[in-house]
Amino acid sequence: MLGLGTITKKVFGTPNDRKVKAVRPLVAKINDLEPEFEALSDDEIKTRTEQMAMRAQKGESLDALLPEAFANVREAAKRALGLRAFDTQVMGGIFLHQGNIAEMKTGEGKTLVATFPAYLNALSGKGVHIVTVNDYLAKRDAEWMGKVYSALGLTTGVIYPQQPDDEKKAAYAADVTYATNNELGFDYLRDNMRASLAEMAQRGHNYAIVDEVDSILIDEARTPLIISGPSEDRSELYVTIDKLIPEITDEHFKLDEKTRVVTITDEGNDFIEKRLREMELLPEEQSLYDPESTTLVHHVTEALKAHKAFTKDKDYMVRDNQVVLVDEFTGRMMAGRRLSGGLHQAIEAKEGCAIQPENVTLASVTFQNYFRLYNKLAGMTGTAATEAEEFQEIYGLGVVEMPTNKPIARIDEHDAIYRTAKEKYDAITEEIKKANATGQPVLVGTTSIEKSEFLSSLLEKAGVPHNVLNARQHEREAEIVANAGTLGAVTIATNMAGRGTDIKLGGNIEMQIMAAVDADPDGDPEEIRARIEAEHAKAEAEVKDAGGLFVLATERHESRRIDNQLRGRSGRQGDPGRSSFFLSLEDDLMRIFGSERLDKMLSTLGMKEGEAIAHPWVNKSLEKAQAKVEGRNFDIRKQLLKFDDVMNDQRKAIFSQRMEIMEAEEVGEIAQDMRHQVIDDLVDQYIPPKSYADQWDTQGLYVAVMEKIGIDVPVIDWAEEEGVDDGDLRERLYDASDEFMAKKAVDFGPEQMRNIEKQVLLQTIDGKWRDHLLKLEHLRSVVGFRGYAQRDPLNEYKTESFQLFEGMLDSLRLDVTEKLSKVRPLSEEEQKQLLAQFMAQQQAAQQTEAPAPAPAEEPAALEGFDENDRSTWGNPGRNAPCPCGSGKKFKHCHGELV
Repeated sequence: MLGLGTITKKVFGTPNDRKVKAVRPLVAKINDLEPEFEALSDDEIKTRTEQMAMRAQKGESLDALLPEAFANVREAAKRALGLRAFDTQVMGGIFLHQGNIAEMKTGEGKTLVATFPAYLNALSGKGVHIVTVNDYLAKRDAEWMGKVYSALGLTTGVIYPQQPDDEKKAAYAADVTYATNNELGFDYLRDNMRASLAEMAQRGHNYAIVDEVDSILIDEARTPLIISGPSEDRSELYVTIDKLIPEITDEHFKLDEKTRVVTITDEGNDFIEKRLREMELLPEEQSLYDPESTTLVHHVTEALKAHKAFTKDKDYMVRDNQVVLVDEFTGRMMAGRRLSGGLHQAIEAKEGCAIQPENVTLASVTFQNYFRLYNKLAGMTGTAATEAEEFQEIYGLGVVEMPTNKPIARIDEHDAIYRTAKEKYDAITEEIKKANATGQPVLVGTTSIEKSEFLSSLLEKAGVPHNVLNARQHEREAEIVANAGTLGAVTIATNMAGRGTDIKLGGNIEMQIMAAVDADPDGDPEEIRARIEAEHAKAEAEVKDAGGLFVLATERHESRRIDNQLRGRSGRQGDPGRSSFFLSLEDDLMRIFGSERLDKMLSTLGMKEGEAIAHPWVNKSLEKAQAKVEGRNFDIRKQLLKFDDVMNDQRKAIFSQRMEIMEAEEVGEIAQDMRHQVIDDLVDQYIPPKSYADQWDTQGLYVAVMEKIGIDVPVIDWAEEEGVDDGDLRERLYDASDEFMAKKAVDFGPEQMRNIEKQVLLQTIDGKWRDHLLKLEHLRSVVGFRGYAQRDPLNEYKTESFQLFEGMLDSLRLDVTEKLSKVRPLSEEEQKQLLAQFMAQQQAAQQTEAPAPAPAEEPAALEGFDENDRSTWGNPGRNAPCPCGSGKKFKHCHGELV
């Protein structure tokens, strides 16, 4: 019998169906305009852009311009790329313009979809940001879709790491700017550390379209972006503590695998205390519970975490004597990213690598709070429905599932569960051999580098030729993915999320044509294209006959989205295909989430070795386990956001204050307000409100005014005058300090005084904010323990961080006032002395100068250097000369590929 909900859906359709149905008339309207725009010349298409931009900037709504704008884009893309957008793509563009997430299956052409709303919103003249998951995709998409924008008369920019400032500014000034989420976030933080408006790169946050929105706004939102600077070197302490870890046994600590939190037990506390005393790291009279021991306890727990919770070749890799993190979602190496709080240094000590100094935070922001800066936000992905609640709650984004251009023909099989990992891998090897024998291409999904290489060794033994795609092979990524759909191809991939390259049956035709043209530079490109297209059509038909792409997953991921992304690689644009998940009770997800019950059940059923259980109920219970993990991760991110929201309010206040100072021609008034506030605070301190004259500390006030404001005035005499109260004293001090600063402005000259005030204000704000961030970090680390005293850690954090912020503002006013009171122009005599010192230093330097060195030899390549064999490169540091002999630093040459 059908449930009430099912009957309602049959009659009225789902909410998603109704949303899709509502925009169909708009798509029809755009289609009706197609003949009109087909008749336009290339120049007329650009003229239409100019006309629509004028209309938008005069106040006409973008919704009113949408049909014409979308018709213009469709025509321009047809001419520039030879691609006519399907109705489903146009529909996706409408939902993106409305500020939604368009969930589109793999192969539905998301890259082209983004051009529609990007063009429409760029007409306002305020710029549009298109956000991608990596630099390769940002450059590729900007170059590819840049042809469409160029045909429409718009400019395109791309942001990438280590970009020269002038180039970066030009890219942000373009109508449409492609960038990664990391670069956008870091540029926002850098802009808020600049000394003048002219140095800032970004020009506001108008509209952003986030590609792979689930990866960026959910998976990567757990960790904030941090700009940091080096602190004191503690490398010896990390190495010493690391030697202690092998002696620590299982009863000395507890590890929560899910959260990677290490807790030292009472036995562990006694043992570690004893050993640290023997190592002369802990004084005899001091215990680990004392506040002075916080740093030591922190180092021990980080070292334990490094050894027990982080695994080499899964969580990180060692390359060129450096610990490089591996992205758990994409399997890519994250060069330059470091774990905070000393954990990265602990892993470096564990692996015997050079220990880089710890960093202190200069500025930080979470992706949640960065992307909430935009006036309008939209996103695209193949998988968002499972996280719809989070998108709505955190970002106010609705999720709309787009219909596919052609019906999905992929067969999704039930999960096969084996009792042991060995049985599972034996079955996987057999399944791959079976598919490979028929020529069916196989894409095998694994969850770590280690597992992908283990499976690769099994396939080698079985004599199955294959490719491996993980962080070690990331240079060949596009090529491996492009060939994964050819007849008989077997590809083992660590996580297929955000790969950005379609797996097309028969292989990627464009890449095949490019390779053929490169191989035969003298041949006719048109002939080569015709030949390759004919060969490709035959290959595609053969692969379809073999059953299309077979996606075989070796494990369930914590998140259903990651599994769906892998599954979605097969069956694009109505292609045939199938997907299957092979699991064992020893898998991480099964082990952590109660495989004991299932193991007992399978034993009761009397399952023999090598047998698998496959049933819809098992799928359901696994999805429930995944939903639990997703819920827990959502709670972690929500909690992170609640804490960051407290800091975000303070960050906005400080950043807007900086912006106000940079934009102001004259900041004397801000400095004056601060000075008067300091006078008020000093008067309140030495002349308490409602106190009698004999309780006044006028001597203390006189000294404080001299020291802090820089003025010598007869405060004591004023106070003894009849009828003078604290209000009169304030007014006299205001006037005296204003007169003192006005005279200083005359001595310096108004222009120079304005610059001095501006720089003192900005530098003091930056220094105070940096110290404040450090205090907030320490507060975050201790406030969690308040829960044991039945107090809400978040409320405690809000209260105490507000008190710290107020204290920071008080000390900011005092510092600025004190610094400005002490600056003075140099006298002629002092200027002469400085000049004489400088000349004497110059002469001394010339006398001791060594003979001119011989002309430098031309840089030569390292002996035996082979560009394609990394083992011949030696072991150059990031800043050492590149072994290829180019003369460039390694990091700017072949090191970029590493």
